[in-house]
Amino acid sequence: MASSCYGLQVPRTADPAVRRALVERAAHLLARREPVTLRVLVQGTGASTMAVYTHFGGMPGLWRAVRQEGHTRLAAALDAVPRTGDAVRDLAALGAAYVGAALAAPDLYAAMFDPRADLEDPAAAERGYRRLVSAVEAVRATGRLPAAAAPEEVAARLWSCGHGVASLGAAGLLPRAAVAAQGPDLALGVLLAAGAAADDAGPSVRAGWVLPG
Repeated sequence: MASSCYGLQVPRTADPAVRRALVERAAHLLARREPVTLRVLVQGTGASTMAVYTHFGGMPGLWRAVRQEGHTRLAAALDAVPRTGDAVRDLAALGAAYVGAALAAPDLYAAMFDPRADLEDPAAAERGYRRLVSAVEAVRATGRLPAAAAPEEVAARLWSCGHGVASLGAAGLLPRAAVAAQGPDLALGVLLAAGAAADDAGPSVRAGWVLPG
């Protein structure tokens, strides 16, 4: 079945594969600052221009979906990080997963921080950060950070460092080998500044901060 939109036939059934292809194509065009028109958008996706209305209700909905997709994939990457008996290692592994998600989908990562589009789920941008705060709290609960260490502050510093490395890596300005080397050093530096002991935290950070793939 199909419905009419301005005299054109719009399929009612949404195809997740088509939706994904359109989101990734739009992110690719945005990252390269290329003009985005319906015709250019669908090139190479196998979809018609009407698919944009079927899946997103129009171009504004597409921009929201592009930004949302980055947060959705990041959340999935963080959720996939297993919890072990080593809270510091788990915290470091979250950092590696964050940077790995950026390197795996650099265009979507860039779109995550584009304020020109709203989010479909505004709370999604907060969930990853809250996961990081919880991981810092777990480290402090084991006594491997002093009680005076503020989880929100430590998490913000870790996120800032991780975002910097991820952005440089995703943009191709920092080689993957350099990203893999700098990531654990930056994470360890934040923990040491917060009061962690180098001989305790160092081995755990280096065991956990390993780029996926």
